[in-house]
Amino acid sequence: MLDSVLQVFVTVNGFATSPFVLLILAFIGAYLGSRVVEVIPFTRRIIERREAQAAAAAAERD
Repeated sequence: MLDSVLQVFVTVNGFATSPFVLLILAFIGAYLGSRVVEVIPFTRRIIERREAQAAAAAAERD
């Protein structure tokens, strides 16, 4: 079991040295991060509150 886990770490370390793989992982992480923020109820409430405040501020300016 430990041998297979160590083998995975060595393989991932080999991938991590390539800048192209790191860019791909960064884009995938950014996409998944944006999706997770929309799914988690706590963060969704924060976003909705900010959008409501921005809309109220825009309405006051008009």
